[in-house]
Amino acid sequence: MGFSVLGLAEETERVYVALVRQPRCSSAELAEACGMSAITVGRQLSNLLKDGLAVRDAGRPPRFTATPPDVAVTALIDQREDQLKEARSLVQQLTETHREAARISQPDMAVELLTNREHISDAVRRLTTYARHEVRAFDCPPYVDRPGSNLGHQLQQQQRGVIHRVIYDREAVAWPGRLHNDIVPSIRAGEQARVHPELPLKLVISDGRTAILPFTLAPGGQSVAYLIHQSPLLVALESLFEAQWERALPLSDTRLPPGGSATAAESEDAQPDEDTRALLALLASGLTDAAIARAQGWSERTTQRRIHQLMRRLGASTRFQTSLTAARRGWL
Repeated sequence: MGFSVLGLAEETERVYVALVRQPRCSSAELAEACGMSAITVGRQLSNLLKDGLAVRDAGRPPRFTATPPDVAVTALIDQREDQLKEARSLVQQLTETHREAARISQPDMAVELLTNREHISDAVRRLTTYARHEVRAFDCPPYVDRPGSNLGHQLQQQQRGVIHRVIYDREAVAWPGRLHNDIVPSIRAGEQARVHPELPLKLVISDGRTAILPFTLAPGGQSVAYLIHQSPLLVALESLFEAQWERALPLSDTRLPPGGSATAAESEDAQPDEDTRALLALLASGLTDAAIARAQGWSERTTQRRIHQLMRRLGASTRFQTSLTAARRGWL
């Protein structure tokens, strides 16, 4: 195959390889080394000069030297990769055009059934990769891919101005290491995150144009999913997201320091610090002591102690009353 994948003809490659082996050659010397006519070698040398693969020395007769392969050929590879990226982008645009045309002629194409876990993962990545304005999501277990596996890509998207609004199920927040290794970094990079005691389904909506949701939340149900295109069904899913967004509680981007007190040295009327708000958000979302401990990296005893300190401060006798009193004071 050689360099043909980079757009170089076989004869051009032969002349370049000969030039690498014999620097500062004249065209006549190259013609003899390659077993080609002087006219053919001259034409290939012109191609090499144009592509930056060779340089010509001043003098009579002119002599030619190959540009170092690690510089010249790498530049051609980079150029071809850029062309491939443009081609992939065009394919994506044409794919969307094709699907839209198919949906117009076949209304049932508004919903596609994906029956392969790899296809589902690819569809989710495609929805988030090509989002230009906003990604909205319900996040709850079970998962097809490891939670947080797309963190780097999401941070890049947020840097480009793509808004991410995510509602996390309390079990997602309680997933060991998830809060501080994935959710908090996303929030600090601009993600708008909220928590809900129990989400009805998993969902990703991209730019209000496409959505994906699993066939079922039952074990094994993640191997089948629906890909929803622009249709009344997509409008209904958007309305569902916005309704749940209004009911969900904001998640703080702070972490309670291990072993420290979230309520020490605060008077009853003082506004809570961010650490206390973080604990209240987890508590109000319905997480158990064990779930809060997993999410925060504490022991259950530490979690219980901090909750009891907060209850005493608010004069509450139950967890529900603690959340209610905090909400009335404007702490949530």
